Amino acid sequence: MATFGNYALIAALVVNLYCAVAFIAGFLLRRPRLVESAQGGMRAIFLLVSAASAALVYALMTHDFRIEYVAAYSSRDMPAPYLFAAWWGGQNGSMLFWAWILGLYAFIVSFYRRRHPELIPHVLMVLNFNLTLFLGLMASANNPFRLLPFVPNDGNGLNPLLQNPTMVIHPPMLYLGYVGFAVPFAFCMAALLSGRVGDEWIKATRRWTILSWFFLGVGMLLGGRWAYVELGWGGYWAWDPVENASFMP
Repeated sequence: MATFGNYALIAALVVNLYCAVAFIAGFLLRRPRLVESAQGGMRAIFLLVSAASAALVYALMTHDFRIEYVAAYSSRDMPAPYLFAAWWGGQNGSMLFWAWILGLYAFIVSFYRRRHPELIPHVLMVLNFNLTLFLGLMASANNPFRLLPFVPNDGNGLNPLLQNPTMVIHPPMLYLGYVGFAVPFAFCMAALLSGRVGDEWIKATRRWTILSWFFLGVGMLLGGRWAYVELGWGGYWAWDPVENASFMP
């Protein structure tokens, strides 16, 4: 699965770079077909990142300790929910999870073209630029499919503090919220790039903004409750000032 996951990530990066070039060239040269092909490419990127994510989850579930990430964040005695949560339990896996959510949002936005034909191509271009960072890092320094020179009998497992039922839902809620705000940002940038600086983009992103804020709120409530369970975290307000700031406008 490591080879399959690597190929999926590399293919996603290649398609992503094509989309970036096609978006820029299409807008500058006024070639609608290039822009349309780039929009289709954004859907392909989501499918490729989904394939890579499925490969990593499968490797975690089947204890493929040849993969460095699997050996570092899972073990044979971990229950299935924690094995699945190990997808976002470490930096490289969480980066893949972040890219998957961003790709999912871009995939959904791509179907809004009939409602906002002037904005959506620019929106997808901005989201494409965001994806470039994550795919580039995963294809190089933060590859979640990097292999070990040897195969250990067992993995290290998740940090004991993270082996809590809240781990299965709290981080995804925060990711859905944080990444969700990339969509209103992309609409804002699209309004500037397209010259449509009226209130169209604000109306288009109202639901996105409320939904993202909802996910952040649920995530913070779950995290606050979790902070009272783990010794040493000191309760909600002494827990994590950075994440507490999610509630601030």
